[in-house]
Amino acid sequence: MQRKVAVRPYRAEDEADLFVLARGLFGERLEWRDGRAIEVLTTDVVFVAEVEGATAGYAALEREENTVRIEHLLVSPVHDDEHVETQLIAYAEGYAISVSARTLQVVAEADNDLARSFYRRLGFVPIGGDLLELVLPSSSL
Repeated sequence: MQRKVAVRPYRAEDEADLFVLARGLFGERLEWRDGRAIEVLTTDVVFVAEVEGATAGYAALEREENTVRIEHLLVSPVHDDEHVETQLIAYAEGYAISVSARTLQVVAEADNDLARSFYRRLGFVPIGGDLLELVLPSSSL
């Protein structure tokens, strides 16, 4: 059964839940660093996805000049079949357009075929290394 996903901005009290989620999903990887995960949560623009009030995932976005980069996009395995990642990408894209970014980039490791395939279906193209990019429509504001 698909349940309604609500996405909202990060609040300081989210830090522990999101850190635990990130560490649970990626803590075994050689490149994992606790400090870097906390830095991303506290310095990036972060959107939190909830399903029935429970944390379902998050997207952490870093802005650089004309680009917004999704540094983390994580979904709890409990919510894998609820399209949480699609909602988070939509919020990331909306945010990027609202700040007049020209591109939205995402970091997806070269060995993560599932993630790279997902992003390609959404229109992202590889631009080198672990980066994929989506060219955004111009804001007409």
